[in-house]
Amino acid sequence: MSEIEALEAEAAALVLPAFSEETALRLGLDLVELARADGLPVVINVRTADRTLFHAALPGSSPENDAWARRKSNVALHFHAPSLLVGARLRAKERTLADQGLPATDYAAHGGAVPIRVQGTGVVAVVTVSGLPQVEDHRLVVQALRRLL
Repeated sequence: MSEIEALEAEAAALVLPAFSEETALRLGLDLVELARADGLPVVINVRTADRTLFHAALPGSSPENDAWARRKSNVALHFHAPSLLVGARLRAKERTLADQGLPATDYAAHGGAVPIRVQGTGVVAVVTVSGLPQVEDHRLVVQALRRLL
């Protein structure tokens, strides 16, 4: 199985039965717990297209991590796919976000943002981690979503 196929299969399995502000809080707090257990210097963000539902900046993170979280979550919301998967697809086609008319100031196809998909509804929000290498950011988000399921 290729990296793209594995990421697509993983994303397809991460479908929640429902999502609310309470779910966003539980997900965000779970990510804080996971990150604090390993002393990870990350920013955690859960948001919809127009509203932040949860945000935490853990010790060792920086304002740059906030900017990366915003840019990665924009990619996940725009493409309705994890930012790591979008990056892999673009690299496979030798394309960039700029080729799609998406400026680097607002979009980053680096791992760490995963859309929150609800069964029968589709993408309703995104959860993002920034502060680690991109694959580790992605894995932390996936771990928390699996725990939520």
